[in-house]
Amino acid sequence: MDREADNGDWHRNLVEKLATDALRERKRARRWGIFFKLLTFAYLVAVFIVLVPDEWSDTGMGKSKPHTAVVDLEGLIAHGEKASADNVITGMRDAFEDENTEAVILRINSPGGSPVQSSYMYKEILRLREKYPDTPLYAVVSDVCASGGYYVASAADEIYVDESSVIGSIGVLINGFGFVDAMEDFGVERRLMTAGSHKGILDPFSPLSEFDKEHVSDLLANLHKTFIEAVKAGRGDKLKGDDTELFSGLFWNGKEGIALGLADAIGSTSYVAREIVGVEETVDFTAKEDPFERLARRFGAATGEAFARFSGFGGGLELR
Repeated sequence: MDREADNGDWHRNLVEKLATDALRERKRARRWGIFFKLLTFAYLVAVFIVLVPDEWSDTGMGKSKPHTAVVDLEGLIAHGEKASADNVITGMRDAFEDENTEAVILRINSPGGSPVQSSYMYKEILRLREKYPDTPLYAVVSDVCASGGYYVASAADEIYVDESSVIGSIGVLINGFGFVDAMEDFGVERRLMTAGSHKGILDPFSPLSEFDKEHVSDLLANLHKTFIEAVKAGRGDKLKGDDTELFSGLFWNGKEGIALGLADAIGSTSYVAREIVGVEETVDFTAKEDPFERLARRFGAATGEAFARFSGFGGGLELR
């Protein structure tokens, strides 16, 4: 009898323990379920905020009355970057096309970058200025407006800087490294095979020939000439000083830039909107990029860069 009683107690305890454990697991699962639901909700809210249409935002509401439009050109000028021609041109078009835009400010903080992307923006700005002759365009420099950034700025009606802004650097460069002597020191043999007698030009592990130097120098000179012509067309008689100084690749602070005719006056975005345009209300027309598209573009750019390096053309040609 005692054995049967003990067995009964044992079974009861086991059942109670299993039931308690099951109940505990259900509570734990419920808590985790609530946590993941809250996490998902927070994620959706974050995505909604990032992707919210302009017309729902405060700046979008401001488009219904006269305003000064602002478009940012910030960072490295390159395809797939924030300061790509696609992004900046989209913002510029939206700004000019808005019927309540009194003037457009292109706010620049860029060290330069791709000559092609810079040229795209320069040409589109000229087209928009011709299409909307009653809408002035002002470039306002914050920290840096150098090289490709200045290429774009020179298309504006006027350029405003801060005393401490850096402006200029009108030149072209292509850079890399040479490891020929280092390879010899380590006893490493370079085995480069190409189809095309000059396909290996600028290979960092091969000697730089006179032909390579002359060919690349001619390429840079032609790009530099195009850059200079664009600046002269944009700034015209405002430019002062000797060409050998202005287009040497040197850069200056804001006051020096004004003295050389690279800029017109001291002024910030708010100053230009208030004092020059006469409409203090500003609306940001900078293109808001879809983060998923940006991620996809970055992946594509990384793949393209890897291919470029594999194919042998890994040098960086830049207006910087």
